[in-house]
Amino acid sequence: MDSDAKGDSMEELKGLRITPLDDDDDDGEEEELEDEVDEDDEEEEDEAVILGFLEKPENSWSLLRQQFPSKAGGIPAWLDPDNLPSKKSSRCDICGNPLQFVLQVYAPLVEKETTFHRTLFVFMCISMKCLSQDQHEQWKRHPEKQSRSVKVFRCQLPRANPFYSSEAPKGNATDKPLTPGAPLCAWCGTWKGNEFCTDCKIAQYCSSEHKAMHSSSGHKLECQQLSLSSNSSDPNACNSGIQQIRKRKVASRSLWPEFEMKNEHESEYDTDMSEDDRCTDNSLVPSNKIDYSMKSLEKYFEEDGEKNSNAVFQRQISKAPEQVLRYCRSANSKPLWPMSSGRPSKADIPRCNHCGSPLCFEFQILPQLLYFFGVKDDNESLDWATIAVYTCESSCEGVGYREEFAWVQLAPPTNFPSLPL
Repeated sequence: MDSDAKGDSMEELKGLRITPLDDDDDDGEEEELEDEVDEDDEEEEDEAVILGFLEKPENSWSLLRQQFPSKAGGIPAWLDPDNLPSKKSSRCDICGNPLQFVLQVYAPLVEKETTFHRTLFVFMCISMKCLSQDQHEQWKRHPEKQSRSVKVFRCQLPRANPFYSSEAPKGNATDKPLTPGAPLCAWCGTWKGNEFCTDCKIAQYCSSEHKAMHSSSGHKLECQQLSLSSNSSDPNACNSGIQQIRKRKVASRSLWPEFEMKNEHESEYDTDMSEDDRCTDNSLVPSNKIDYSMKSLEKYFEEDGEKNSNAVFQRQISKAPEQVLRYCRSANSKPLWPMSSGRPSKADIPRCNHCGSPLCFEFQILPQLLYFFGVKDDNESLDWATIAVYTCESSCEGVGYREEFAWVQLAPPTNFPSLPL
């Protein structure tokens, strides 16, 4: 694939913006073109897969919520900045700790005015023990209560909303949201800060655990300095200390590194590519390491007796080994399962717990993501074969965030090979 074609595709799919923020005239032209497509072509287009790739962001502002980004790691760019998931929703149901942000996918839908903006957020507990338990819990059927360590939230907004301009973002640092949003936890920067620091009364936290972590990591000293400033005769010193705390970046150093997600149609990789084309200048993983990793995966699954399922999986993934996400929301779309075992039946996928509609497959997360996050390859580290996300078929309406469903397929006990460093 030549660089010009790749650039055009990247621009078209930037942020998985399936519904671009275009003028009405442009929309009309697109509708006329769609009318000329025959039914067979429409069916093929519906089942087209979009691949997600990670890149280091060139500008920090490109991942802010007013840019409607698709991203992985760091902190979420909440779509609705006020009505965030809270209480038990934000915690692992197994160990009770606050969940960590994994990734978000900006995926608006054309068929409804209320889904003009639409983003899906994935969170998980960083404990492999909880993830292993999660795999057992997901087999429970209604009305049994499932305890999950992987959670998905959907948020959607109409074009006219109180948080963003109805005009398309300019794509630069001048774009601003209409509201500041709810205060977030000073430690994780992820969840709503409902609990204040008892000393400075400024820093806010999502949980007592994160409050204690921040205090032990140095915030206690900040509080003492702020207390000294407040007792001084110079009011500017106190104000300066308050502003310093409010502007401080997320304190936690255990968050996963932040990446911007770029996207391309899988069909772009259906033609044979040269070695130079496969590994572009902005590639994060050298091609020789990718090749080694794919061979390791093949040997791993051959030894495990999963040849048939993995043959299809390997054939597709090897076209673009750096992909971390596969997106395809259509009536006939299904996950690309790396193993025959651990797949859900139709009865295992619940209905929407808000409106009762069926859930449909929308995207899956591949284990390559762990390489980019720098997760170690050992027995206690996070590991999965794939995580498939199912969402409400009607994308039902509601204020704030609606929880969707994730199906976790874990690799067998032997470690799933990761891309070598």
